[in-house]
Amino acid sequence: MLILQETWSDASGALVVYAPVDISSMSVVMNGGDSAYVALLPSGFAILPGISPSYHGGRSESNGALVKPEIDGSIVSGCLLTVGFQILVNNVPTAKLTVESVETVNNLISCTIQKIKAALTVT
Repeated sequence: MLILQETWSDASGALVVYAPVDISSMSVVMNGGDSAYVALLPSGFAILPGISPSYHGGRSESNGALVKPEIDGSIVSGCLLTVGFQILVNNVPTAKLTVESVETVNNLISCTIQKIKAALTVT
């Protein structure tokens, strides 16, 4: 498997999108083959600043910039993390979800969120 990844960031937030791709399928495409036959199930996450006008009463400076809220003299900051997955659990369209597949997906989501949170932790 190969992982295709695209990232983007600016002052409004950051986005990471990735998709596992079969090596043989990618090889066909890289040699001029039709990419329509490559199965892509993109997943990813977005990180957005968590400060909003309603969060701090809409106060603003004279230049229109938002004022960061303070608690006990400390500036409050944070972010909003949105995670999205496309996962093929079973190749059979009429198949029922099993407890094991739900647990696997739950563990994947939980581990991914924990890794993102750990990466964002500033010491």
